[in-house]
Amino acid sequence: MTKQEIMRWLQCPAGSELDTLQARADKTRHEHVGDAVHLRGLVELSNICSRNCLYCGIRRDNHAVQRYRITLEEIMDCAFKAVEYGFGTLVLQGGEDAGLTAAFIGEVIRRIKTETELAVTLSLGERDPAEWKMWREAGADRYLLRFETSNRALFDRIHPPREGHASTSRIAMLKTLQDIGYETGSGVMIGIPGQRYSDLAEDIQLFADLQLDMIGVGPYIPHPQTPMGNWKDGGMGDEQVPNSLAMGLRVVALARLVCPGANIPSTTALATLDGKAGREMGLCWGANVIMPNLTPLKYRRLYEIYPSKAASTETPEQSRDAALKQIEFLGRSPGRGRGDSLYHLQYKTTSKRKEG
Repeated sequence: MTKQEIMRWLQCPAGSELDTLQARADKTRHEHVGDAVHLRGLVELSNICSRNCLYCGIRRDNHAVQRYRITLEEIMDCAFKAVEYGFGTLVLQGGEDAGLTAAFIGEVIRRIKTETELAVTLSLGERDPAEWKMWREAGADRYLLRFETSNRALFDRIHPPREGHASTSRIAMLKTLQDIGYETGSGVMIGIPGQRYSDLAEDIQLFADLQLDMIGVGPYIPHPQTPMGNWKDGGMGDEQVPNSLAMGLRVVALARLVCPGANIPSTTALATLDGKAGREMGLCWGANVIMPNLTPLKYRRLYEIYPSKAASTETPEQSRDAALKQIEFLGRSPGRGRGDSLYHLQYKTTSKRKEG
């Protein structure tokens, strides 16, 4: 799909043409990854972060946050719940917290892989490649690292580097993760102030260029206790991408069309913008994954990367039940097993991906 074609879909008015996009994406999802909706149990390990991203509620300089770091035994309790609920994957997510040491995460992975048959997905930000290799050797299966925007100037504007460090390239990091052997996921925010439609079209093309195993997208939702909390737009006029649910659904659909075999979650951000139907709509526009939150409730509200996050007051049981009801409502079925990406099953290294 050319950049011009992608931009046409991003900018076309609502109506029959947009209905065609939704139908194409849903048909592609059905043909390539089937009707199963894979459930990934999410555990938010820590809201401590060394980064100072301008929009994120757990940024280092937000001193209003009550910080926490989960224990190994609490993580294992979540893993056992995931097994009990029939999930195939545990997703371990956290801020860039130095307290989540390479050794600690390695021990977590080994315990999970020894005591369960769960796949392990990590989403722990930018780390040293030696740590990624160590965790892969310990048994980690997947790594999520969102590049947020391929517009480098915009990325640098809203993601200051860590103190004493140079600006980094998440695109290069994703390729390193693929070389190490991870199933690799990434994604973007939609409607960042200063983001043009042309930027977003290039993001979607990059999904295809990278042959991502997982793609997570969601509308930009700033936290009020951040420098970007009151930013409305980037002065782009009609070129500015809106941070709406409708635009989020278009990007889910386009991600499915350019990466037919990827696993694409219907994200919490979609559910936050429409608590009643946001997640179901994501599944109708090409998504095939839901991530019920298994984080202990006492920590759930503290992992506030943006305000009013969906499911922040649900127990793990309620999150699971809500996901199952949504799947049943759509006439789909819960996925069985690990739910590995088709790309990863076919191509085991970056070089083989390129040859394919």
